Amino acid sequence: MNHLGGRAASVLTGLATAIVIVALTILPFLSPQWVAFDQGRAQAEAWTGYTTDQLRTATDAIVADLVLGGDYTVQVNGQPVLNERERAHMADVRSVFRGLWVLAVISVVVLAAASRRADRRTTWRAVRGGAIGLSIGVVIAGVVGFFAFDQLFEAFHEVFFPPGSYLFDPATDRLVQLFPFAFWDETAMVVGVAILVVCAVAAVVAGRRAARYSAVASGPDLAAVPEPGS
Repeated sequence: MNHLGGRAASVLTGLATAIVIVALTILPFLSPQWVAFDQGRAQAEAWTGYTTDQLRTATDAIVADLVLGGDYTVQVNGQPVLNERERAHMADVRSVFRGLWVLAVISVVVLAAASRRADRRTTWRAVRGGAIGLSIGVVIAGVVGFFAFDQLFEAFHEVFFPPGSYLFDPATDRLVQLFPFAFWDETAMVVGVAILVVCAVAAVVAGRRAARYSAVASGPDLAAVPEPGS
């Protein structure tokens, strides 16, 4: 029974590690700096017909409403940027992000509890396993996305959004003009690489901590071993 409990705790620790890595890695890509940079590469100005200042006004307001909460009613030249369907979709997107943030907070609590386990070696091994597992998942998703990004993008939206609510016409709908396909293609690739880098660092650090505890596992009291760096 104790063995099963320990296994369950390790699985939860690994899963929590993966969720925290994803949440922390995504945050920089919600910044105005990244969005402006990649919109430039995706030629959002040409798609929208906006000037640079108008593009920034619209985009910064939409991203702020996504992160901080808002109604997506930003206007350019007295005209709403997004129509009703687009605003409804962005509200759905915010709900997905809120779900991720809730999971991230719960995961931090799980990791904090795991750090208090007597068997620190097992805890660090679970953290390492979570980082490695996430990296494998990202590599698989990357390979699939390389050959079938459209299908992967569609599948993601089918899972997280109501049917048809995410379908827009680039010729008329501002949302997909502001964030063209090339924007999502490149952003997804860079986010994936960033997650792999964070996973590699986490796996190395956790592996070293686990090895240190393994070296003293034959001692009389593993729990009494001080936390490395303390």
